[in-house]
Amino acid sequence: MSYWQTKKAKLAAIVALLATAVTANAALESGTQAPMFQLTGALAGEAFDFDLQQQLKQGPVVVYFYPKAFTAGCTIEAHEFAEASDDFTQLGARVVGVSTDEIDTLKEFSVSDCRDKFAVLADPSAKVVEQYDAFLPNRKLADRISYVVVPSGEIIYVHHTMEPKSHIAESLRAIKQWQADQ
Repeated sequence: MSYWQTKKAKLAAIVALLATAVTANAALESGTQAPMFQLTGALAGEAFDFDLQQQLKQGPVVVYFYPKAFTAGCTIEAHEFAEASDDFTQLGARVVGVSTDEIDTLKEFSVSDCRDKFAVLADPSAKVVEQYDAFLPNRKLADRISYVVVPSGEIIYVHHTMEPKSHIAESLRAIKQWQADQ
């Protein structure tokens, strides 16, 4: 193995270890009750009131936290969730993103990056981010973590990694598995 191949292999091992370590630190675990909340959200540029308990009456909800609208990883993740929105809808599920951004920022983000396909919720006080233990270490921003919550209010799946694309496929997989088990 060449010097660079060895360096790449070591780096890949470190990244995998860190991803595992981050996942293991999620405070809310599968099988626990999700904290219910109400926040102001934006969908297709319009503000509205979001109530998780009400949304769960219609089916599973993917509550995904992300650090900051219009940043590279958050834009990728929003685009991927938008592209998969029909897949979630076919499963009777909804997707909502939560960040500490202000609602005016999210009105624009809901149009440009979320492509009018799903809602993003403003949590500038970080109350919900704190309830879900979704803070980035040593920062006042939300971490990249997804919770799949079913109508009973139970969290059935937690995905915690800074890699934005994996949240979509893993959330879909968890919902499909939950439906198969019903």
